[in-house]
Amino acid sequence: MSSNRSGRHLFVLAVALVAGIAALLATRVVVESDTLVVYCAHDALYAQEVLDRFTAETGIPVSIRFDTEATKSLGLVNLIIAERGHPRCDVFWNNQVLGTVQLQGEGLLEPYRGAGWQRIPEAFRDSGGHWTGFGGRLRVYIVNTQAMEASESALATRLEGDLSRAAIAKPLFGTTLSHYSLLWHLWGPVKLHAWHAKLRERGVREVAGNATVKNLVAEAVCDFGWTDTDDFFVAKDDNAPVAMFPVHVDDATTICIPNSAAIIRGTRRLEQARRLVDFLASAETELALSLSKSRQIPLGDVDPQSLSEDVRQLRDWAADAFDITNAASARADCLQWLKGEYLD
Repeated sequence: MSSNRSGRHLFVLAVALVAGIAALLATRVVVESDTLVVYCAHDALYAQEVLDRFTAETGIPVSIRFDTEATKSLGLVNLIIAERGHPRCDVFWNNQVLGTVQLQGEGLLEPYRGAGWQRIPEAFRDSGGHWTGFGGRLRVYIVNTQAMEASESALATRLEGDLSRAAIAKPLFGTTLSHYSLLWHLWGPVKLHAWHAKLRERGVREVAGNATVKNLVAEAVCDFGWTDTDDFFVAKDDNAPVAMFPVHVDDATTICIPNSAAIIRGTRRLEQARRLVDFLASAETELALSLSKSRQIPLGDVDPQSLSEDVRQLRDWAADAFDITNAASARADCLQWLKGEYLD
């Protein structure tokens, strides 16, 4: 073979090799572009199973970024804001709906009023479809039944006295921030500042998160504390001597905090994102979450016979809940004040 023919042969092989590599890379890009990116503030212990089931039923692969316990939901909200010019997230599963409402105010959510949105009551969804609620939790008191009488009257007495054996999560993150934001909305800053100061003056233990509150009460280091229903049930399932009572605001309403599903504006996977939102807000998913160890409260219609006794009680308490989204406008001011209390 002449040198010219040999050179042409090598050239053809090189072109074929480059074309093959390009085809492989193109295929990889297509595969990656089909993967739905989900930022999830709900506990991986419960959310992973739900999202795995979505992939199994739809064939849509999901890449999940979970939040940390220390910055529950707030870190992901800030990340989505920081990525507004080049969004990486397609669907945000948030367990703190006030943060979702903040993203709506920033213009970062894509409206969608699909089948999931339609089955959820108006109090737990955005009227324009920017987010859809599902599976709620309640703010509750967790009480060690060996350390104090398990009654609301005994609890009320303890709440007015020394709090050195009571615990609450620092309200910079999570449902405690939602709790404080609601109080800011209902009471105004002056009354909330005074209430917060009295908790501290009477020695309340301020800890890293609701799970820590649960641990302290379950282990009898503290007699009672403020936490959420999902953390309470962890202690109950571990056979700790605990009971719970709903947190009432102004002796009337309870605090129910729903999960929310929202599509991030700018997603390149809109149809897949819509399918996931409908899946999360479906009766199937709400029932699955209610049957999980976290005992999430179904917000839409489900077969009541499918609910455990625990969840039926929670649904009764949640029926008296204040619409937490009304506190969305108070959240930023409340958080700014709390940063001054804890971070300055």
